[in-house]
Amino acid sequence: MPGVAVEMLTSGTTGPPKRVPLPYATLEQSILGGAARPPSGARIIWAPMAHLGGIWGVLQSLVGGQQIALMERFEVDGWVARVRQHRPGVTGLPPAGLRMVLDAGVANDALASLQAITTGTARVGPELVTEFEDRYGIPVLVTYGATEFAGPIAGWTVDDRKAFGRAKPGSVGRPYKGVEARVIDGVLEVRGGHLGPEWRRTSDLAHIDDDGFVYIDGRADDAIVRGGFKVSAGAVADVLEQHPAVSGAAVVGRPDERLGEVPVAAVELASPVDPAALDAFLRERLPAYQVPVEIRVVDAIPRNPTMKVDAVAVRRLLG
Repeated sequence: MPGVAVEMLTSGTTGPPKRVPLPYATLEQSILGGAARPPSGARIIWAPMAHLGGIWGVLQSLVGGQQIALMERFEVDGWVARVRQHRPGVTGLPPAGLRMVLDAGVANDALASLQAITTGTARVGPELVTEFEDRYGIPVLVTYGATEFAGPIAGWTVDDRKAFGRAKPGSVGRPYKGVEARVIDGVLEVRGGHLGPEWRRTSDLAHIDDDGFVYIDGRADDAIVRGGFKVSAGAVADVLEQHPAVSGAAVVGRPDERLGEVPVAAVELASPVDPAALDAFLRERLPAYQVPVEIRVVDAIPRNPTMKVDAVAVRRLLG
């Protein structure tokens, strides 16, 4: 297709992957905008080249003259080994990777070179960010973007983290320079920068506070309609992950003859807990119609190579 640099597949975590044509101009502006803020030291890349995070990271590193340390896939020991060897000042981790590093008990001195860690690609619970920062003393900078945007368009900076700290739990940060954001009928819209002058509607429910910080409240397309009531799968998973015994959660819809669809959940545990206790935990915090009809403990929640929950595989797993 004329003018298109690459046709990038979306992650396919909620349905069949879609091909997104990224024009040369859009990709170039995104890469050059990111290159103005290159992480120090080598860039550790664990995302596959078929994913925007992988190809964007490689291209940005080449433009910025950075050394690249590739991983076949994310795993804790290999990531820690590369941090020890290359001693980057800033590196990225997927949200699930933050949890895996914590659960593995990685020593603080192994991460001594890090001045910040960026994270994104999936929802990031504020409790996880707080736990990681308290454990390692490293600022966690949440970013927000999408394949359609050719990279991140909003995020936390170290300066914002110092200024606002824990006062903005759950925020994905502020739009980057040149990017504008607004919320129309509860849905986030963005424009400016490499996105162009026209407002682009996202699939994310959001709100923006008086300081310009963006909060993602769920996805417009992850709603489970239970007997006429809408249930946000991501919001229910967030509450499940607030339980101290839960290290990961995924919520999907299951067809139901009477109600049309009902929520069901898969959870990974950090410590033993009875599913009945998780049900009671949710009922104290959510309306009854949002509580999953089944909470199943699994060894591992299905994830794709970028560590995002694979909702299609979760549906198969939960029947």
